[in-house]
Amino acid sequence: MAKEVNKNQLKKMLYDMMLIRHFEEKAGQMYGLKKIGGFCHLYNGEEAVAVGSVAAIDLKKDYLLTGYRDHGHALACGMDPKSIMAELFGKITGCSRGKGGSMHLFDADKHFLGGNGIVGAQIPIATGVAFAQKYRNDGGVTLCFFGDGAIHQGAFHESLNMAKIWNLPIVYICENNQWGMGTNFRKVSSVDDFSLLGTAYGIPGKQINGMDVIEVYQEVSKAVEQARESGLPSLIEARTYRYKGHSMSDPAKYRTKEEVEEYRKQDPILILKDKLLKEGILTEKEYEKFDSQIQAIVDEAVEFAEKSEEPALHTMYEDILVE
Repeated sequence: MAKEVNKNQLKKMLYDMMLIRHFEEKAGQMYGLKKIGGFCHLYNGEEAVAVGSVAAIDLKKDYLLTGYRDHGHALACGMDPKSIMAELFGKITGCSRGKGGSMHLFDADKHFLGGNGIVGAQIPIATGVAFAQKYRNDGGVTLCFFGDGAIHQGAFHESLNMAKIWNLPIVYICENNQWGMGTNFRKVSSVDDFSLLGTAYGIPGKQINGMDVIEVYQEVSKAVEQARESGLPSLIEARTYRYKGHSMSDPAKYRTKEEVEEYRKQDPILILKDKLLKEGILTEKEYEKFDSQIQAIVDEAVEFAEKSEEPALHTMYEDILVE
């Protein structure tokens, strides 16, 4: 049975997706101005997956881990946009003290355990977090996000096998944005439906529309409830689409303009906005208010990052080993 979503939840989902989109647009601008260096992978178009999934968990006891396209997940978990932007700028006030940058956002207090720069490396780590939750019997569930490129890593298969053997409370979520660094996923995968890959390990799988935040919320809620109550892992393939290149250095010339435009018609923000306007849950004036509030938050984050100090030289040797 699909979980109902109340009006306040729907408005929050819209607000959170808008915050991610504005933040990413601004991050792209700052990268263009060379204020952000290193790798930078934007989340534009995929907002419904992170927002719908986070809405389905309790971050007082649940945890979330993802790969290097992590800005959206960090914001959805409630991380401070100022701390994230400062990290992108490489400043000492950043969430990883300027050492991690775009791919290594982290906030233990928010139960967001990264951001991982190695393709698929977060999958066994997340499996370990779920093992700890079962060991402690704390009622927690782990969400593990990864892309269509990571699903063919050996670590994915090893992790699913262990998760089922030990019945770990984890939900594996493949964000299939349909393009690896420059290759359509169908060219490198023996199956088109990634939700089937759990079958080999006795793990239930489901393919969902990752452009519909309500569907994401309802389906992840079911998987989380199953993990919490019976300790059964599951695999979700969320079909989504990134509007930008793989990273800021990717012009994405391997895609046609027609393909991108077709997916822009499925923009998760516009889909939810139109639904809320039609149902009288939201007014155009409220939407504009959200927009201006978020723009101010993002501008404040940039101002904070600009004014923050560069890390002092001695900090190079800090936070490397446990003291």
